[in-house]
Formats: sequence, structure tokens, C-alpha cells
Amino acid sequence: MGQNEREENGFDPEDDHNLKREEEEVGDELSVERIFEKQQVPSWRKQLTVRAFVVSLCVEHTVHLHSDETQPHHRQENTVIQTCVVASSGIAFSGGFGSYLFAMSERVAKQSTDDVDFKKLALGWMIAFLFVVSFLGLFSVVPLRKIMVIDFKLTYPSGTATAHLINSFHTPQGAKLAKKQVRELGKFFSLSFLWGFFQWFYTAGDNCGFASFPSLGLKAYEYKFSGVGHGVCWVAGDEGFWRVERGVFIAIAMILGDGLYNFLKVLSRTLFGLYHQLWNKDVSSDLPVADHSSQVSSQVSYDDKHRTQLFLKDKIPSWFAIGGYVAIAAVSVATLPHIFHELKWYYILVMYIFAPALAFCNAYGAGLTDWSLASTYGNLAIFIIGAWAGPHGGVLAGLAACGVMMNIVSTASDLMQDFKTGYLTLASPRSMFVSQIIGTAMGCVISPCVFWLFYKAFDDLGLPGTQYPAPYAIVFRNMVLLGVKGFSSLPKNCLLLCFLFFGAAILINLTRDLVDKKWGRFIPLPMAMAIPFYIGSYFAIDMCVGSLILFVWEKINKAKADALGPAVASGLICGDGIWTLPASILALAGVKPPICMKFLSRGANAKVDNFLGG
Repeated sequence: MGQNEREENGFDPEDDHNLKREEEEVGDELSVERIFEKQQVPSWRKQLTVRAFVVSLCVEHTVHLHSDETQPHHRQENTVIQTCVVASSGIAFSGGFGSYLFAMSERVAKQSTDDVDFKKLALGWMIAFLFVVSFLGLFSVVPLRKIMVIDFKLTYPSGTATAHLINSFHTPQGAKLAKKQVRELGKFFSLSFLWGFFQWFYTAGDNCGFASFPSLGLKAYEYKFSGVGHGVCWVAGDEGFWRVERGVFIAIAMILGDGLYNFLKVLSRTLFGLYHQLWNKDVSSDLPVADHSSQVSSQVSYDDKHRTQLFLKDKIPSWFAIGGYVAIAAVSVATLPHIFHELKWYYILVMYIFAPALAFCNAYGAGLTDWSLASTYGNLAIFIIGAWAGPHGGVLAGLAACGVMMNIVSTASDLMQDFKTGYLTLASPRSMFVSQIIGTAMGCVISPCVFWLFYKAFDDLGLPGTQYPAPYAIVFRNMVLLGVKGFSSLPKNCLLLCFLFFGAAILINLTRDLVDKKWGRFIPLPMAMAIPFYIGSYFAIDMCVGSLILFVWEKINKAKADALGPAVASGLICGDGIWTLPASILALAGVKPPICMKFLSRGANAKVDNFLGG
């Protein structure tokens, strides 16, 4: 083995002495914060630079702005930039421009069985609606940031990947580990980006490309049976609508059971610790709340110690978060009925009472699986408020309630992802929160304007068979029409199954907490089990393949896997995500892929050959 190869792998297997020495020093080598320990962390106010927000708004000017030498560009500022951009772009999803909000329009209403209840789209009320509902989720989870990031140590994969990307770009020269990470990140970023580009060529039509690979067999794919959740929903009823929804109600039941169990567990821990403080005067008791700084164990790594100290330094008082939530909720309760006359003030009040618990559920689930199921909670609001409002006005009330709930839970999980990124880059929670507020405000203006341009430019926007059919808009409208009829219209045994899976989620969590940790790690997480009920099996297959690769890598070289694994994951995630930008530009420009790759059975293939052969 040559000298260069020994340096690349970090050890010489032919030299036991070098191997032992490397194992002793691996802790220091893998420490990211020791690389940055000579760099002073700026205060939270200095992290919020004008340059950062201008870059967020005008990305094309980034290079020129970064040339400003009067103020050094640090990784905390980069974290503020990405937080602002993500918050702004997130409104494009939670704003419902392809789902619940567009479903209110006359254009979509004419495609359903009820073409009477609709609201004329206008730029003014769309912006006003987003402003009064998009900030509540931010205030609802601020007091829980310590629980999620430090106490529960939730991974938040996207936030972690972003942090590794930022840390890699801002690593000082001469850091051996950072060079390896940047090299691996760039390698797998390019591989992921090119793979996305390659796949695009084969997606010329519906159900084309590698994403339509029938991993569970052609027969299962024919009936859209792409996951275990689909089978349970098939038992619940054979209506086509339920086959399309893919077990969404069972997913909701499991998510609520898992999330509410953990919410009650945290609440009980908090009350128990408070009881000991008040009655036993035990000031050393650790409370799992944001305003209490836990004692950092001496056994944790240097990185975790340093990050935890800075993360808890700039506190956001709980009274500020609670007061902000109550104030915005009051404004929203008074304003929304004027925008949607069908949405009564007491509907909104009830939603805001339960919203913090649901925001916690979504943020907790995102920390485990990296999936924000905001639309799932929106579906829950559709059925409850739609059934409550009844036939007279229930359609618009249900869709508006969906928007309220989606915005709350979506922004909550996004903020917690950004808190994780800030924790790993030593960015202050205060700067993260302010950046999220500014980015959300930008999104409340930019996203409706972009949608309004599309709506005015394309008269066939949202119509079936066109370039922009917006299928989720008609799906959401059909869902609220079903919700207006009440739970009596549910397929046979569907409600019973939801209760059973809700109880099963609580029982599984309780079992995990009661058994020894050695065996508890083999018990599945209900939140992760619920995902395939909603999106199908491909998520589970992808996660399984990735976990298997990492498992084998750790068996071969654990030190190298621990050091470079996050960089590899970051490259794969970022490459796949960045590809969506040129893919969107190609779609807007009307450039279509040249090839459609489909998977057919032997019999179907023979029929196609005979037809083409004449």
C-alpha cells in the first residue's frame, strides 16, 4: 500500500503501531468544532446581516456581495441565508397553490360534483391569508427546541445535511478531515445530480422513468399496491377514491398516536421536574424545557458540549413565544372570517387550541424521518371542519381550515430543521428565528405573486390533460366534499381500523419505553411505520438500501464511515435537490424529455409489438 493511499484511508493496516495511534487520535480528527475553535462565533445580532437577507432575496448577486471585505463571511451568516431562503420557498408548498387554495377556484370547482361553492381568486386576499396564518407555527414550537435538538437528539436529516454542507465550505485550510469531507461531498453531489439528469431523459409521459419501477411486481403496480398501507386500505373499502388516497387515514391515526404519546410524555416529565423543584427545592433537577440549561455530561464529545453551550446561550423566552402565539391567533381569529365567510371564528379558535400539539407531532416526525406530513394534518382539518360546517359552506370552510393547519405544522417542522442546522453550525437560535420570520414574510408575498402570474398566463392551468393539470387540487376538493357528508360516508370498517392503529401506535411506544434499551431498539417506530401508508413503499426501500450500505461500510471501516458518512449523505441529498431547479426551468420552457420508459408484462409487451408491427 502506497503512501498516498495510506493518507487517503487514514491508517496503514500493515503497521499495528500506526493503527493504534490513529484510533487514539480519531476523536480529535473527527471533531468538527476543534477545526473551528480558533474562529470567534459572532453574536446573534452580527449573524443577522443586511448582506444575508439581500443574498436571500437576490441570489444572483451573491458573488458580488461576498466580495465585501469589511465584514468577514462566516458559516453562521450562511446558515441565516439558507434559513431565510428555505422559509420563503416553503410557503410555495404550505400556501396550497397546487392543492387546497387552488381547489377553492371556480376552475377546479367545475371539475367536481359541486360547482357552486367556490371563491374567486385574487392576489390581495391570498397574501393577507398567508400573513395571518403562516407565523403561528413558528411561535408554537420555539419552547420545544431544546427537547427536540438536545434532549431527544432527533436527527433532522435535511437540517443535518445542510449543516455539514455549510461546515465543509467554511472549514479552515489545512484541515485534513474537512478536505476529505469536501471531496466526498463533491463526488456524491455530482453523482446524484447527474443521476437525476439521466433519469429525466426517460420521463416523457405519465408513469415513465425509473421512479415507476414496479419493485413489488407488475400486478401490484397495476392496482397501485405499492406498500403495506395500501393493502390495509384496500380491506377498508373498494371505492376508487380510497385507493387513490393510499391509506391516508391510517397514517393519520398512527402519526397522531405516536406524536401525542411523545407530547404527553414530555409534558409529564416537565410537570414531574417542576413538582420536585417546587416541593423539594431541587434546583439541579433538569427540566426538558427551552429556558432551562441542562448540565452537560462529561462523557459527551467536545463538539456536543460546545454546541449545546452556545445553543442554550441565546435563549428565546417562553413567555415571548406564548405571547406571540396568542397575539397572532387573536388577530387571525378576527381576520379570517372576513376573508372566508364560511369559516366561523369558533372553528378557528378550536383549531388554534389543538394546533401546538399537532405542530409538535409534525416536528417530531420530521426529526425522525425527514418527512413533513403537513398535508396529512391538513386532510384531518378538512374532514373535521368540513363535517362540522355541514353542506352549507362546508366546502370552503374545510379547504380554508386545511390551509390554516398546513401552514402551522409545516412552518413548525421547517423551523426545527433550521434549529438543527443552527445547532451544528453554532448559529444562534435567535438569529435562526428572526431569519425564519423574515423569510416567511418574503414567501407570503413572493409565492402568491408567482402563482398569480401563472394563473393569469395559462387559461388551462388546472385542467386535466394540460401541461399544468394540478391533480391535487381536484383531490383536495373531492376530499372536502366527502368530509361534508360526515363520517357516515366512510367505507366499512375504515373508522374502526383508524382507532385500532391509533391504539397500536401508543402501545408500541409504551413497549419501547418499558423494555430494556438493548431490545427496544429492535421495536419499530410508529411514526416511521406510518409513512408508507401515505406515500408508498419506495421511501422504505430507499432507506433500507442506504442503511444497508452504511452498515457494511461501518463493518469495513467504522472510523471512516463515521467521518465521511454524513458528507456522502449530504452530497446525495443536495445533488438530488439541486437538480429540481434545472428540471423546473426545462418544464417552464416547454422542453420535454425525449424518451418514455415503461415496464410492461410479457403479454402487454407482445400486444404492443404486434400493434407496432402492423
